[in-house]
Amino acid sequence: MSHRTAVLLMLLVTLMWSSAGVVTRHLDAARGFEITFWRSSFNALALFVILGAMRGRALLAAMRGKAVWASGVCWAVMFTAFMVALSLTTVANVLVTMSLSPLFTAVFARVFLHQPVPTRTWWAIAVAGAGIAWMFGGQLGGPLLGVFVALGVPLAAASNWCLLQKVGQGGGTDMLPAVLIGALISLAAMLPLAWPLQAGAHDLGLLAFLGVFQLAVPCLLAVRLARELPGHELALLGQAETLLGVLWAWAFAGEHPGSAALIGGSLVLVALIANEALAPPSVKSVLKNA
Repeated sequence: MSHRTAVLLMLLVTLMWSSAGVVTRHLDAARGFEITFWRSSFNALALFVILGAMRGRALLAAMRGKAVWASGVCWAVMFTAFMVALSLTTVANVLVTMSLSPLFTAVFARVFLHQPVPTRTWWAIAVAGAGIAWMFGGQLGGPLLGVFVALGVPLAAASNWCLLQKVGQGGGTDMLPAVLIGALISLAAMLPLAWPLQAGAHDLGLLAFLGVFQLAVPCLLAVRLARELPGHELALLGQAETLLGVLWAWAFAGEHPGSAALIGGSLVLVALIANEALAPPSVKSVLKNA
């Protein structure tokens, strides 16, 4: 796979991911934990079909191993924290908080994979931190809990990208089943909290769409692309979800992001863009040939 193809596919992944916020705003009865339960359930069902067709009887054997389960736990946190956070605060606040993923990934890669973090990235971390602080300041007296829950997503994502990079360097481990493990953990954890279930046919249709096309398909693609792109580049490209998700919620659900989220989000995105744009030519050349 060429680098350009991998980048375009990752942007397609973010396009599919970005649909979650606006779709959930059109649900009739399902809320909070029930949304997470149904989305993870449809995700698991789709993954059983897709991975079953791909791996056959070898699927159960592929679901063994510490690395696969560690990645599965990361996916479970991402699946669960994201939807719970959406029920507690705005789409913009959730997505802006999630945009810290590339910077967390860079730090984790430095600590656990011993990859050097350039000075420009440390500056980007400082600017992005200021953006998140601004957003928090705008939420004083408001739904801060949703922002803190949303922080679980970039932390789990950074851990997952680093794990996938580590496993990819060794080769031989099939990490696709980790997405299925994450879906199963998420639905099992949410069922007791979601009961009694309230979703009707309309809500189930929307949640099925999210489970299949907003989770199962793009997450499998993302795991495959981790073999083609470095973790920090995957995380950075994934930030297109922030812009698209806020845009969809604003345009199709009438959810204005608010000035604090816009200013804080702008600082975060400027930090991310500057971090990539200021990369020396030698680094960009390595990425293009990755």
